[in-house]
Amino acid sequence: MKRSDRLVAMTHYVLDRPRELVSLPFLSEKYEAAKSSISEDLGILNKMFQKEGIGYLESVSGAAGGVKYIPAFSKEYSQQFVNELCERLEDPARLLPGGYLFMSDILGEPGTVRNIGRLFASVFADKEIDAVMTVATKGIPLAYAVAAYLNVPVVIVRRDPKVTEGSTVSINYVSGSTKKIQTMVLTKRSLAEGSKVCIIDDFMKAGGTINGMKNLLTEFNAEVAGIGVLAEAEDEEEERVVDDYVSLVQIINVDDRDAKIEVHEGNLLSRIN
Repeated sequence: MKRSDRLVAMTHYVLDRPRELVSLPFLSEKYEAAKSSISEDLGILNKMFQKEGIGYLESVSGAAGGVKYIPAFSKEYSQQFVNELCERLEDPARLLPGGYLFMSDILGEPGTVRNIGRLFASVFADKEIDAVMTVATKGIPLAYAVAAYLNVPVVIVRRDPKVTEGSTVSINYVSGSTKKIQTMVLTKRSLAEGSKVCIIDDFMKAGGTINGMKNLLTEFNAEVAGIGVLAEAEDEEEERVVDDYVSLVQIINVDDRDAKIEVHEGNLLSRIN
């Protein structure tokens, strides 16, 4: 195999396996090249990944050593993407009755959702995460995007049990915005006890739903390793019940009468080097 062909093949291979240890002997055998040549190739890949701002290769020493691809957006690209997202969300045409914003188009764009997933993965890449959790339904595309870059399974919490999911664990929680008692359930087979979980959601106001998922995780003796939300809403009248989280954007003000929306960047950018 020519070196140019090998570089293309290796790039594709490691990008498809984020955070997975790929050993040097394996690559040497797979691409029929000396370990020294493979090491040089990996150095080239690492240099280009960092130059393009899409992550880096982490070296692991030892007999079973190798490299891991760590997905991470550069600060410059992250800032540009978040700014563009804020501009899109400030479009008055997104206003819905009751002060809500239409966001389904953004959550339906594969490229946009993929970039959001990589941004969250950039923040949580150093955490030992075993699964990504979300609540049905709008958070599902985001959860799968984050899970793809963290290379872990997705766990979906539902409002009501499904007969196809077997036995479940259910809890009651108080909605942060409506103050109503609601129920969420999770099938017992979906999450191993003691797992470290990253919670992802599309929108947070008071944080009642996320707090409910945190309480549900205690039933599995699981640990919350991180919380990420696409958009958080500022509301002085609501007391937020979740304080340790990462947000992509902040919806500061929604004015129905004057058809104005004010959106700022969230705290995620401060977590990216």
